[in-house]
This record gives sequence, C-alpha cells and structure tokens, in this order.
Amino acid sequence: MIIASPIEFAAKPHQPAPVLPADARWSVAAVEALFALPFLDLLFRAQRVHREHFTAGEVQRSTLLSIKTGGCSEDCGYCSQAARYSTGLERERLMPLDEVLEQARAARANGSSRFCMGAAWRSPKDKDLDAVIDMVREVKKLGLETCVTLGMLNDGQAEKLADAGLDYYNHNVDTAPDYYPEITTTHTLQDRLDTIDKVRAAGIHVCSGGIVGMGENQTTRAGLIAQLANMETPPESVPINNLVPIPGTPLADGATLDPFDFVRTIAVARITMPTSYVRLSAGREQMNDELQALCFMAGANSIFSGERLLTTHNADAGNDARLFERLDLVSI
Repeated sequence: MIIASPIEFAAKPHQPAPVLPADARWSVAAVEALFALPFLDLLFRAQRVHREHFTAGEVQRSTLLSIKTGGCSEDCGYCSQAARYSTGLERERLMPLDEVLEQARAARANGSSRFCMGAAWRSPKDKDLDAVIDMVREVKKLGLETCVTLGMLNDGQAEKLADAGLDYYNHNVDTAPDYYPEITTTHTLQDRLDTIDKVRAAGIHVCSGGIVGMGENQTTRAGLIAQLANMETPPESVPINNLVPIPGTPLADGATLDPFDFVRTIAVARITMPTSYVRLSAGREQMNDELQALCFMAGANSIFSGERLLTTHNADAGNDARLFERLDLVSI
C-alpha cells in the first residue's frame, strides 16, 4: 500500500484543525496540532467524528482476567508482573479451565460482550498455548467475543489461535518509538509490531493501544497516537491506559497526568482512528463520573468492566451500572 507523503498543519487558536485526506499519513506534528486545539473545540470535533461512525451512547464492555499471573522476564517499568521487581505480587500458575469459565459466565452476567484473558509471558510455549486455545473455544461457546494477550507470538501460533476462533489479540505498543527505551529494554517496538503483523495476517482482529502518564510529554503522546493511526489497518480496539503506579516498579513515583490531558488523548485517538473502538482501560477506578463522562464525550466507546484488570483494581459492575444509568449509556 502506498501512503501519501506526511502532511503537517498548524492549528490556529479557536479554529478547527483541517481534516487530513483519507489516504494521508498522520505526522507527529499533525497529531500534536490536534492536542493543541482549545479543549472544547477538540471535544466537539471528536464527538462529531464519533457520531459519523458509531451510534451515540453505545459503549462496548469487556472483562479482563489474568489467567497466569507474575513471573514475567520482561523489564517493563510500569508492570507489577515483572519478576525482577519487588511488588508483592505472588507468582501463580495458569488457571484451570473451569475457573476461567466461571469468571467468563460472571462477566457475561454483568453485561460484558468480550472476555479477555491475559498471561504474563514474554512468549507462550506451545504446551501453554494449547491450554489457552481450549479456553478460547469454551468461552466462545458462551456467546462471548474472545481476546487474549500472551506476549510475543512465534511463527505458527497466531494461526493456531485463529483456528480456535479467537476474535482479538491484544498487544499494546505502549508508547512512542523514541520513548520506548525509557520504558523497557528487553524487547523493542519492532518486536511488538512483528507480533501484530502475525496476528493481522492470521485474520485475527487487533487490539493495541498504549499507556499515558509514564513521564512522557505531549509530543510523546502524539507519537504514540501516530504510531497506532498509521498502521496499514489501525487496530479495531484501542485501549488507552492511564498509568496506575505500582510500588516497587521504576515508574512508581512519577507525576500524575493532568486529567484534561488524558481526555485530550482520548479525543485525539478518536479523530485519528475514527472507526476504532477507543477503550477506557487501566486507571478508570481513579476517575470520577464527571471525568469519565468527558472521556465518553471525547469519543471513548468501550470500557473494561469488572473489579480487576489483570493485577490492578477497576471500577466494579455496580458502579458501572449506576454510571451508565446517570449518563443514559447502553451496553453493547
């Protein structure tokens, strides 16, 4: 696919940034110009884009379960599951199938339409993958969409997951290319992109986003969004995580991201990836209803629902039900 030369523009105060041609590539400067728009102008534009592609007020709900916790050999600076950090997290073996299905049934009862299973591996061994494949097949029988996040995939593994009927594979790019070495050194961004290419080639939908609040600046956040938006096919699901600082990790004592900067990130993701589901992910437990409402106005139309996201706390189902009622939102 031939992509047009980068197009850059500067947004003038109180004027909407020009719309890029459909075949144009988002430069970092172009994305940063969106971030620089007046806040209400940005939200207005994002909501307008959102309504062109989605039904207003509909929010897709997913549940994320850690099926194998701790002991990861990677050094991601944000992660409680890295074996090299003293976070107090106990290493656990792969969950048995019956326990996974019990959690999946509960997720379905609480309104989730997608069940996501995460394992703390750098890359799954084939024998472990076989067990996960059984989980995928059985969860699908419950009428739920399936998603897994298992680390980097070796040749042939994506095809096995596709044969099992897997709907989505999550593999976040985490941050902008130039900031990547500040976050992890045990794999490269290209390693992540290689796995995403394997997933896409196998016919599985891609779930890929990033984390903000890791000490990055606005240009770095623009670089993250540009990386995602410029994929030949942007991810069908884009989780935007707000860092939950974990004691014992290198990023435990970082400055908290301004909430309005988080909302801006959601809005820019919506504008640059108009047909993707943009998901409120980690950090939502720390958001009040008003902040979440702004995120929905900015174009977020998916959430992780359930009391935990792998190892961190999340807003519980009762709170979500009350929030949806207050905002007249409908689960899909």
